[in-house]
Amino acid sequence: MITGFLALYIFMLAAFTGYEIISRVPVILHTPLMSGSNFVHGIVLVGAMVALGHAQGAVNIGIGVVAVLLAAGNVAGGYVVTERMLEMFKTSKVSAAPSPEKKR
Repeated sequence: MITGFLALYIFMLAAFTGYEIISRVPVILHTPLMSGSNFVHGIVLVGAMVALGHAQGAVNIGIGVVAVLLAAGNVAGGYVVTERMLEMFKTSKVSAAPSPEKKR
């Protein structure tokens, strides 16, 4: 029973600490932070697959499948968000030379 309360305490402490750290990150650092978090999400996916590989029983296998699906969605979504953020920093290609049609 104590281990359940200890795990809940560690989870709550990690959630609070993570929220406080992320809320203080400057906007310019969000893209590198997302890249780092994508790495962590990949590790979570591998952990979910390992847990599913060791699962025994229908309930454990079901929970493992859900964990793998959610982790895979999290990884894919992280890369999509990072790509969209990087698109914001790309310069648009506007030609500096006037087109021949405008010289008339």
